[in-house]
Amino acid sequence: MLSKKCLCGICDEEKQEGIHLYRLFICRECEQKIVQTEPKEVQYHYFVKKLRNLNQMTFH
Repeated sequence: MLSKKCLCGICDEEKQEGIHLYRLFICRECEQKIVQTEPKEVQYHYFVKKLRNLNQMTFH
């Protein structure tokens, strides 16, 4: 049985495998990219911006 697809909060694509961090889903591919990206890389700042959305989400 396949699990349902979720929209990744980083790449905005629907994926089946990944993690849920609060209400944000991060696909396995993006999770790996985040972990392997060095702070001096340009893509690092993109990830930081996307992850800041966690602070702006409302919890009801």
